[in-house]
Amino acid sequence: MQIEKYYNDLNTLHINTEENRAYYMPCSDIENARKETNDRKQDLNGEWNFMYYTCIDDVPEDFKDGNTDGFDKIPVPSCWQTQGYDRHQYTNTRYPFPYNPPYVPYDNPCGAYVTHFESDNDYRKYLNFEGVDSCFYVWVNGEFVGYSQVSHSTSEFDITDKVKNGDNILCVLVFKWCDGSYLEDQDKFRMSGIFRDVYILNRPQKHIRDYKIETDIQGKINIELDSDTDVSFVLENEKGEIYSGDSKTITVEKPILWNAEYPYLYTLYLVTEDEVIREKIGFREIKIDDGIVFLNNKPIKMKGVNRHDSDPVTGYTISREQAEKDLKLMKQHNINALRTSHYPNAPWLMQLCDEYGFYVIAESDIEIHGTASFFGGSQAVTFGLLAQNSDWENAILDRVQRNVIRDKNRTSVCIWSLGNEGGYGVNFEKAGRWVKEYDSTRLTHYESSMWQMEGHINDTSMLDVESTMYADYKWIDKYFENPGEVVWHRVSLGKGSEYGGAGEWINLSESKLGKKEKEQMAVVKPYMQCEFIHAMGNGPGGIKEYIDRLYRYDGFFGAFAWEWCDHAIDMGDSKYFYGGDFGEYPNDGNFCVDGLVYPDRRPHTGLLEYKQAIKPFAIKSYSNIMVVENRYDFAELDDKLYFEVNGERMEFDVPPRGKKSFPRPNGDVVMVKAYQKSDTLWAKKGYEVGFEQLIVNDTVPKLETVNADGSFEVSEQGRNITIKGNNFEYIFDKSTGNFKKLSDAVTRPVEWNMWRAPTDNDRNIMRDWINADYHREQSYVYDCTYDVTDTVTIKCHNALIPVVQRKHMDIETVWTIYANGIVDMQSSVKVGENLPVIPRFGLRFFTKGENVKYYGYGPYESYSDKHLCTYLDEFNTTVSDMYEPYIKPQENGSHFGTRYVETENIRVSSDTPFSFSALHYTQEELTEKKHNFELEKCDDTVLCIDYKQNGIGQNSCGPLTQEEYRFDESEFEFKIRIEIK
Repeated sequence: MQIEKYYNDLNTLHINTEENRAYYMPCSDIENARKETNDRKQDLNGEWNFMYYTCIDDVPEDFKDGNTDGFDKIPVPSCWQTQGYDRHQYTNTRYPFPYNPPYVPYDNPCGAYVTHFESDNDYRKYLNFEGVDSCFYVWVNGEFVGYSQVSHSTSEFDITDKVKNGDNILCVLVFKWCDGSYLEDQDKFRMSGIFRDVYILNRPQKHIRDYKIETDIQGKINIELDSDTDVSFVLENEKGEIYSGDSKTITVEKPILWNAEYPYLYTLYLVTEDEVIREKIGFREIKIDDGIVFLNNKPIKMKGVNRHDSDPVTGYTISREQAEKDLKLMKQHNINALRTSHYPNAPWLMQLCDEYGFYVIAESDIEIHGTASFFGGSQAVTFGLLAQNSDWENAILDRVQRNVIRDKNRTSVCIWSLGNEGGYGVNFEKAGRWVKEYDSTRLTHYESSMWQMEGHINDTSMLDVESTMYADYKWIDKYFENPGEVVWHRVSLGKGSEYGGAGEWINLSESKLGKKEKEQMAVVKPYMQCEFIHAMGNGPGGIKEYIDRLYRYDGFFGAFAWEWCDHAIDMGDSKYFYGGDFGEYPNDGNFCVDGLVYPDRRPHTGLLEYKQAIKPFAIKSYSNIMVVENRYDFAELDDKLYFEVNGERMEFDVPPRGKKSFPRPNGDVVMVKAYQKSDTLWAKKGYEVGFEQLIVNDTVPKLETVNADGSFEVSEQGRNITIKGNNFEYIFDKSTGNFKKLSDAVTRPVEWNMWRAPTDNDRNIMRDWINADYHREQSYVYDCTYDVTDTVTIKCHNALIPVVQRKHMDIETVWTIYANGIVDMQSSVKVGENLPVIPRFGLRFFTKGENVKYYGYGPYESYSDKHLCTYLDEFNTTVSDMYEPYIKPQENGSHFGTRYVETENIRVSSDTPFSFSALHYTQEELTEKKHNFELEKCDDTVLCIDYKQNGIGQNSCGPLTQEEYRFDESEFEFKIRIEIK
């Protein structure tokens, strides 16, 4: 098929599209508008005719006339990869095609879509596509209508002159790639097709084209209209009509203000002779004062998350029900803010954010990360190639404008983001200035403004907030403790620069930067982390330290977890595939499996951890009082929540962001649970919002002295020391320094244990672990003696030394076996020099049985830096239930702070808290397999008793595991008691 190659033409972004406008749905009259019948909308969603082609050359010329010979059927909206065409591809930063802008490969796959629609009226007809990836051509009844791109924005065409009464043919040709694809290099599965709604709006000849609504907290509504007909207005609150007239300025006495805690909305009707448009609006005002973000004159905290459109079955195609499920889950887990990473969400989703109460960062459909992925390139050298190239100025500005203009009337949108990870330069500076001129009522954001190429000094004056990704919490301390003096270095001038690469602290007074640059960098702006706590696999750890600082520093106003959901493809039979599973190149493996929820929206323990970290209250214990902190920004604590303190109902009347003291009940442990006081859109009255466990006395009881009468029969043969007593028989292996038999309680020899199946957050340190051969440890015994009195005492000096390496651990252990079979172990351990942090240290038992009882942090998995969502108690569970089925297998199911654990055969206890896990899988199996459905269960229960594990952290994409949670001790004592049942 011969067509104009607009998909390679930077000068042709759109042909015959209507001018950008706000999103709305017109109705015929006010009653239909109240009912949201959308009776002027002709829905074209449904089953269309479809054919997939690998190249435009294969598309027949008569396709545009509606010839569908040999075509299949496809649902619209959908992504063609989810319907069995083409193949899936996941890539993070690398472009999936050669970098040759603005050109894309000649063999550019395309999808030909054909449907029919009826027309029987004289209205003007506007054809709307809310999302098409990546670009598309449109014909109606064989006549060319137009062309458009920008995958996640609405394209509207006036097709009035092309439509006839009766049957009409609509043909759409969608290309997989276009020049715009260079600006859409987001971290996601790459999918194609008509993935959002398609419809026709039937409108009178004269109608409202666009409007802009601005409110303030004094109750004033200003309406700007683009209309060729007279317009009047009706304003209603929840009780009914409060204004009717034609003034474009409306004042409401004592308005109820909108915020995320009380998302109160008024209803405004824009009424013409033949049409009514319904808008839900809120009164709110966001501003900055002295480096602090205020909403309605009160400082706020955005506790947010980054959200992609992603579903394991439908891909980018997200229904209202799917989106609402996401929003409900977020609110249930105390999330109050949303970043639309990294493109505009469906327009109706923003309306849901108004209703549910979210602070939204609305992001433009821009990411240019692939320019930092070249050989010889980097974020310091090549990241701004398109950001500074004037040929791309209009394309970047167009995407920013489409984002802002469409959602300008959404109350929930507080911040406009120019895009994500696209480098910086004059094109973004111009786009940012346009945003501030068009809409001065909201804040502006662009994290990549920190990147600067040689020869250009960044102008960030139009950006209102300072934003970083994955900054260590200590960097946040520096930013606020040395305001305007010591700054995070946002300038990266490339090789040979005085300042080196990005990511260093500089003292402005000592730097050689010019006066203009110093003045600009010295401006202390409100700070946010647009991405933090990378939630990949088992993680994130160390959330608390960030949230502590969120409330410590007034200028730290927001943090957004990366990210909401795991991206994976449902292959059926409970199998999820990720990058590389489809044979695609390039791919970035399971880096897309990095969410707080599984693809089917089951919460990860990371989401439960985040929920606890950002809960709207905090309680601390001092002497005989509890200090209750209200972390709501607007709500009285007792207006939202009621509490149960050790099971007794209480209410705490604490003002917003205030603290108040209350008597604390007696007891070593006080459990405080908070419940929702009334029904909301996302949960019923009585839903648990969070808890606080106050451990008043953390003393762990000493192990009781063992008094056991009886005799032993001890024999030695070769490497084995056999100890027989009343009802037990143990065999100690002098060659390993451990037991090979504990009556019938173990099925294999007990092992010294240093290895854990690397978590996704271990992906970097794992290289050091493997190079150090931590997974190949062997026990070498220097000396082993025993003595028999009223106990059997075995003294063993051994080391853990893998092949190739030198000594990793030097271990001196005293084993004491009592006449009743109890075994006490006390090890003194010295760690070798120049070694990476240790994954874990302890013993591994292979035993039988499914049931487990323990006293420790549960009921969910817990680690030194990931146990906010757990509490100290006694739990009864099963081995199967303790397994966490991460899509890529890894360390899971451990329990931190344990005092004792018992299976059906063994009990292990200590007077020093330890960690344990009991799974049906070995570390070796979890390390080797790439998918959870490939795992083969061990015949036994694998019981790991750990002195300690390294923290979980967030180093899959974030900073190193925080120092206080690293297992880097040079020597330590490990003491446990083993009882065979």
